[in-house]
Amino acid sequence: MRVLVTGGAGFIGSHIVTTLRLHDHDPVVLDLVPPAGEGEFVRADVRDPEAVRDALRGVDAVCHQAAMVGLGKDFADAPAYVSHNDLGTAVLLAAMADSAVRKLVLAGSMVVYGEGRYECPRHGTVRPGPRRVADLAGGRFEPRCPRCDAELAPGLVDEDAPTDPRNVYATTKLAQEHLAASWARCVDGRAVSLRYHNVYGPGMPRDTPYAGVASFFRSSLARGEAPQVYEDGGQQRDFVHVRDVAEANALALEAATPLGFCTPYNTGSGSPRTVGEMATALAEAHGGPLPVITGEFRLGDVRHITADSGRLRAELGWRPRVGFTQGMTEFAHAPQRPPTPAPPTPEPNPALPDHPGPSRA
Repeated sequence: MRVLVTGGAGFIGSHIVTTLRLHDHDPVVLDLVPPAGEGEFVRADVRDPEAVRDALRGVDAVCHQAAMVGLGKDFADAPAYVSHNDLGTAVLLAAMADSAVRKLVLAGSMVVYGEGRYECPRHGTVRPGPRRVADLAGGRFEPRCPRCDAELAPGLVDEDAPTDPRNVYATTKLAQEHLAASWARCVDGRAVSLRYHNVYGPGMPRDTPYAGVASFFRSSLARGEAPQVYEDGGQQRDFVHVRDVAEANALALEAATPLGFCTPYNTGSGSPRTVGEMATALAEAHGGPLPVITGEFRLGDVRHITADSGRLRAELGWRPRVGFTQGMTEFAHAPQRPPTPAPPTPEPNPALPDHPGPSRA
């Protein structure tokens, strides 16, 4: 199968390209920077309709990884996120609708859920609203029951949970899924959204606000500095290795998923850890310094979000192979790629940009 991988020179995209070759597929990379390895490469912005149409010729499927990633710095990033993620996806899908390509795998994200699953001892499953600034500033980080203010127990979130994006990035990732579903219905195509949880591993970008927390900590350690852990370090996440995520993409491309739908799959290790645990494991494997708990917080962050990836295991036969300790030990000494520059604000006609593109997944 000939597969167009948008953002294929990026962190996750480059691992997907390698894995596709191992599965005897023929990947074609569309990106603004050349990939590190050999292979067919199209230098283009995914928001350029003509370039995307040309790249789709002779392609059997698309693996859409190109995106501006991470929480960003502040709301001033909103136009860039919407341009790169949503306009870029719309341009790609419009070109696919005019082509013979009827299979899409999308880089989704767990951020579409907002807060994860919580149980109240009195009211059962509840959905707490956004945390209040006053509570966060006072060190009260745990969400409370919206009905009785009781302490809640976090659990695993599945794909049937309501979506509730809490920041601009999350909003654009949910919009990508809606666009993909609309495309699939219109053309009777097959679309999958792999809702990545916290992906880490070799090749993460360093020293950038548009990367994940594992990259922040690894960058600090490389500078000889202690990782700075926000809140009290008790935030629960699911850290999944990038090679396992790449394998999930290959399996999704090969699967006969339902026609006319965008099927979501949580893509996580199934072994929740706290951010503090991750920082400590990474620092110890690196040889120090140990992390520092700062008590600081970021609006838009959620407290706990951990995956139930049972659907991906049952329907596509996926199994994560890299354990937490093994993965963190490798990552502690793995090279990082140079920092990706902050993306510019879109121009008046962003469909035909002539400026550098975004960070890539």
